[in-house]
Amino acid sequence: MRDTGAHVGGLYLLAAEERALRLAVLSGVPWDVALPWARVGLGYHSPVADALREDRLVWLGGPEEVARRYPQLAVVLPYPFMLAASAVTADDTVWGGLVLQWPGSRPPELSGAERDTIDALCRRLGGLLSTAADRDAPVLPGGAPRLTPPPDVLTGEPREPAVAFAERLPGGCCSLNADGRIVFVTDTAARLLGAAPSELLGVRPWEALPWLNTPVAQDNYRAAVFSRRATSFTALHPPGRWLSFRLYPDGTGISVRIASVAAPGVPDPGPSPAPEPVAADRSAGVYHLMHLAATLSEAVGVGDVVDRVAGLVLPATGAQALILMTSEEGRLRIIGHRGCTEDLTGHFDGVPLTADTPAAQCLATGTPGFFSAFSDLRRAHPTAIRVDDMAAWCFLPLLASGRPVGTLVLAYDRRHTFAPAERALFTSLAGLVAQALDRARLYDDNHRLAHSLQAGLLPHALPRLAGLEVAARYLPAGRGTGVGGDLYDLIRLDDTNAAAAIGDVQGHSVQAATLMGQVRTAVHATAGAPPGEVLARANRLLTDLDPGLFTSCLYVHLDLARHRARLACAGHPPPVLRHPDGRTEVVDVPSNLLLGIDADADYECAGVALPPGSVLVLYTDGLVEVPGVDLGDAVHGLADRLALAGDLDAEALADVLVHDVRHRAHRGDDVALLVLCAR
Repeated sequence: MRDTGAHVGGLYLLAAEERALRLAVLSGVPWDVALPWARVGLGYHSPVADALREDRLVWLGGPEEVARRYPQLAVVLPYPFMLAASAVTADDTVWGGLVLQWPGSRPPELSGAERDTIDALCRRLGGLLSTAADRDAPVLPGGAPRLTPPPDVLTGEPREPAVAFAERLPGGCCSLNADGRIVFVTDTAARLLGAAPSELLGVRPWEALPWLNTPVAQDNYRAAVFSRRATSFTALHPPGRWLSFRLYPDGTGISVRIASVAAPGVPDPGPSPAPEPVAADRSAGVYHLMHLAATLSEAVGVGDVVDRVAGLVLPATGAQALILMTSEEGRLRIIGHRGCTEDLTGHFDGVPLTADTPAAQCLATGTPGFFSAFSDLRRAHPTAIRVDDMAAWCFLPLLASGRPVGTLVLAYDRRHTFAPAERALFTSLAGLVAQALDRARLYDDNHRLAHSLQAGLLPHALPRLAGLEVAARYLPAGRGTGVGGDLYDLIRLDDTNAAAAIGDVQGHSVQAATLMGQVRTAVHATAGAPPGEVLARANRLLTDLDPGLFTSCLYVHLDLARHRARLACAGHPPPVLRHPDGRTEVVDVPSNLLLGIDADADYECAGVALPPGSVLVLYTDGLVEVPGVDLGDAVHGLADRLALAGDLDAEALADVLVHDVRHRAHRGDDVALLVLCAR
């Protein structure tokens, strides 16, 4: 942070068993402000997760770029700041991620020296973590990060002349440390705030002064923390005095000027009773609720929703345990939990919806249940059993468009009073979870249907032919992309002739999978004809169907007796050939038009020799496409991997070629591969 001028820094460590990153070290921002990002799933669309998946430095040069690339982050942090995220690695092993943040006033680009500093630090951190693991003393993330002061924190108590200087200034002033707690306050400021200095020191302003616990006050505080720019707001001190607050931040904390003002445009409210006390964490709860809403908008599938809810709801509510259940076949079934023992989960899983239990009753009636102590729960439900020594309970019905979806259970290890504002907040939270869960279940149902359709259309086994060794691989795309339309096939024509085909239907949908089956049927129907004619007939069929989707395809006629192959291509990536002497080349085959564009299109052919010991590799673009890499370069990279693989059998060779893409954290496209070895 010192060498780059960053004012916020965080180190994440990989929690492999959770497929997530956990914040291990934090500097420059209070822990409660950073809570929503304490855990980041590897599949999340966030700067640090993207940096790990793509093995690159992610740079966000201002609020516009944040809003364009990470809209859910911009919703929660609409402040001027800049951010860099980079993977912490050593010897191709990922250990975690580094995040640095700067005020919005800095230049919008990282300098070369700053990039070098970040790269060098990530390598050094990776080396340290690797060495610790080799010594059987791995560095693991804990429940909360280690908080370290930023480089510009000043030590020592305020000197007496400084105190006298502050007291002589008009109005009042106070100082907040990096954690948001009051460490200095003048007598004038204490009088304006209506509290004794002893009541203010060591606590956060909104904890000591409930009337300051407003979204406006906390939003200005977070804006000052994240942007390092001065902010100001006006607040009403009950019963009728208006105060202005000006916040001046730096790395050591925030200086606050306080003065009495006549609020412009606001009529004198006159004497009025003080408002009812509000929960101390109400504004923080709204902040977490916004973060949950933005995060759930990107969730895909039930598993993803469960992962995000479990990671975000506990810090948003302050609960120690969480159970998420859905209604299935007349019972409540647990689909996710956090902070629970087997005894606790066993107490809830499989409970009939008609049972007289708080979890079932709240769903049946649609009414949340709040129990500040276990005695309250026992009075309402005499059969309740205390498990895990949990003292307070909250049961929230999950309703989507009036339909019961499930129940969210929160438990506290000590008595917890649920204030009216907090109850309303929790009810809103349950509504967000219910809507996301309902969408996710529908997505999962469609996803399973599409994958079942696609699996039924792909060949379950490939024919055996003398003189030809074959291996195939199919890897579906990552979650959130739908089902693809990749196809492959090997057709036995006679004892010495065979046909191989590979293709890719545009898009990811049930329609793409269905069209893939029609293309495969068309190829089967004409297999044995010259390759150009096979593609021309398939093209005419697709043009007549007019599905609105285009298809790439590569068809190969294999003459095993003469050791030759004839190929025709419809806009598909070219095959890669390895010669018996180990040389590899990308086969030069005319690309021609995609299928389904022009019914009268012709498809030129090319021929290659396939002597014993040669290998022909057919594939779809999901195997080679990498963001930021030219497709031609990626194909030649595949040829290099084929050359280095050595004389393996077809199955082992296929495993080598899909190894890298199989271990990517996220695949944006399906992968189909067909390896043909002439023996």
